[in-house]
Amino acid sequence: MKLQRKNRLRATALGALAVSGALVLTACGSDNNSGGDTGGSGQTKAASNVKCDGAKGQLRASGSSAQKNAMDLWVKEYMAACSGVEINYNSSSSGEGIVAFNQGTVGFAGSDSALKPEEVADSKKICKTGQGINLPMVGGPIAIGFHLDGVDSLTLDAPTLAKIFDTKIKKWNDEAIAKLNPGAKLPDKAIQPFHRSEDSGTTQNLGKYLGAAAPNDWKYEAEKKWPAPGGQGATNSSGVATQVKQVDGSIGYFELSYAASQQITTVDINTGGAAPVKASSENASKAIAAAKVKGTGKDLALDLDYTTKAEGAYPLVLVTYEVVCDTGNKADTLGTVKSFLTYTASADGQKLLTEAGYAPIPDAINAKVRETVSGLS
Repeated sequence: MKLQRKNRLRATALGALAVSGALVLTACGSDNNSGGDTGGSGQTKAASNVKCDGAKGQLRASGSSAQKNAMDLWVKEYMAACSGVEINYNSSSSGEGIVAFNQGTVGFAGSDSALKPEEVADSKKICKTGQGINLPMVGGPIAIGFHLDGVDSLTLDAPTLAKIFDTKIKKWNDEAIAKLNPGAKLPDKAIQPFHRSEDSGTTQNLGKYLGAAAPNDWKYEAEKKWPAPGGQGATNSSGVATQVKQVDGSIGYFELSYAASQQITTVDINTGGAAPVKASSENASKAIAAAKVKGTGKDLALDLDYTTKAEGAYPLVLVTYEVVCDTGNKADTLGTVKSFLTYTASADGQKLLTEAGYAPIPDAINAKVRETVSGLS
């Protein structure tokens, strides 16, 4: 990859590269939990504020790969503070995580989309006295990464993205792309779009964005399963990112931390605002800050505005929820679930998100998350 591309990525990732570069080792199977600012005590500063009350034994969780890099950081910090407690998060997919939760094999699940009514109904069999609820914990941009030799900067809008991922635009020098990138030397090369092969909340959020911002060009329902013909599938966000990294002419979608860790250049999105918007934690936060709680009772599912034209707001965002029982949690894991999620929703836990290329949950919403976690039973 050209040096110019690397330099541009470092700027757009807002410093996430250093953190995410270490995290990708974990994503590849490393169990190395060393590192962090220990202040000479052997315990990180963030970990020193973790409350381990009631935590014990092993807690199994699974789901969203979008939040894997954030979860890796949280688990490292938490386990450094809570001796004898093991958090085992299986980064699979949102769909698999919810299935595992409703089968009762995990203490909580990670999902990039809120529970559907039928999934809530299924959860009542496991939660016994309650039901599954959505706790927004991780925000961030869905980056559109591309690999096009000789092109180090690219702007696209929602209609053009829709046509690319629907394989209606097939060449990089297509008139629609050229119009958005005057002066760029776009090659007469086939576009190779990559998508998630398994059920994915990231896919669903991309579909929500395209359906809202380009309704005339994206006619598919926003589902976790990839809906459009053509393109090539890859497993998990890391798999899509790896393919884009390796294949010239490719384009795909994944969380910003994956783009940063693999040094993949990302698309700027033309929202119709004053200027194209880069994928960054700060710009995603501007979009997420306008979200409204649409859930009822203890459920905190959010309604995101994918069509925002606010200055500097990156509209292609997702929020990952931790799915738990509001009541009826298993007694042997309840204490650990509450302790761990109390930490992830804390100021220290949320601060780590920005450092890793994610976006913290807005304070007003996060206050409700902490209140709900404290009342889990």
